[in-house]
Amino acid sequence: MDSSRLDKLERQVQKDLAEIFRELAQEQFRGVVLTVSRVRISADLSIGRVNISMFPVKDKDAILSWVKEHGNLIKDRLVRKMKGSLRKMPDLYYYLDETIDAEAEIDRILKQGGDSPIK
Repeated sequence: MDSSRLDKLERQVQKDLAEIFRELAQEQFRGVVLTVSRVRISADLSIGRVNISMFPVKDKDAILSWVKEHGNLIKDRLVRKMKGSLRKMPDLYYYLDETIDAEAEIDRILKQGGDSPIK
């Protein structure tokens, strides 16, 4: 598949999934912000890798497990949002994106004057 078309598809899936996760957060996880930080789809459109960020959450694995268990519901909502723009929707696999946590930890270390992470 043409890389520009694939990039456009990844952006559209990311945008639509972000809306779906915003709705799910209001329904299931009050006070939690779920964001889709990255979507990568294979060139043959069979597999999609979705990175999810969560804030403020202590038990991220529980929410990620819930998302994985309800993957068919999420995929169904995504198909309806995309209104048949694809013949076959990729199988979506969800992963926890921990870059926000890493940034917060680095920020905390720098503000507190702790040991430098750069040796």
